[in-house]
Amino acid sequence: MVKIIDLSQEIYNGMPVFPGHLNTVIFPFHTHEGTVGKIHGTKGGFTYTTFGLLMSDHGPTHTDSIWHICNKPGAKKIDEIPLEWFYTSAICLDFTHIKPRGIISVKDLEDALVKARLDVRKGDTVLLYTGHYTRTYPRPEYLTENPGLDYDSTAWLAERGVVNIGIDATTIDSCGNTATGFFPAHEVCCEYGIMNTENLCNLDKVAGRRFTYVGLPLKIRGGTGSPIRAVAVLEE
Repeated sequence: MVKIIDLSQEIYNGMPVFPGHLNTVIFPFHTHEGTVGKIHGTKGGFTYTTFGLLMSDHGPTHTDSIWHICNKPGAKKIDEIPLEWFYTSAICLDFTHIKPRGIISVKDLEDALVKARLDVRKGDTVLLYTGHYTRTYPRPEYLTENPGLDYDSTAWLAERGVVNIGIDATTIDSCGNTATGFFPAHEVCCEYGIMNTENLCNLDKVAGRRFTYVGLPLKIRGGTGSPIRAVAVLEE
């Protein structure tokens, strides 16, 4: 028997979006009132309703393609990345002690693995539970205060064969760096050709555990990223 933990944020009008990205807009397109008489069912009148969606491919819970942060020849767009990379073994490590805008260092990664009695395996997704979503969402500081990785700690994960790094914040980079336009963790994702996943939630429910991670992207032709429905599948 399995238990599925939803790691995805709700999508709604006005949700926090990384500064500079397209805002999320959801609007009624067809309404039940407006479609009266347009379709007839077997038992009489029949109505329907639909929404229109306008959002960044990096707006809600999403995964970056390699191409998003890498202009090298062959950098994969979201529809070119193997689906196996979005369905992997995974671990989640606890970094709730790291201060706002702080750095998750290599030593912090090593200490968290020892504490949780976990290891990093080739092909893993590694999720970083910082507590930032729980502490700040949806206040303005959700967009400006999260801790995150630096160059060395991201490279440390990449060198161990990690294919995806996720976080409960808008970026895997520390806002202490992004505030100055510096994105070293994203640089490593470019150099090593790995993905990162942002705007996760509910990581407290999987912190310190190994599980199966699923976060399939939309099949956006040439996409720079994609909203996903990220879940953790736990064996009970």
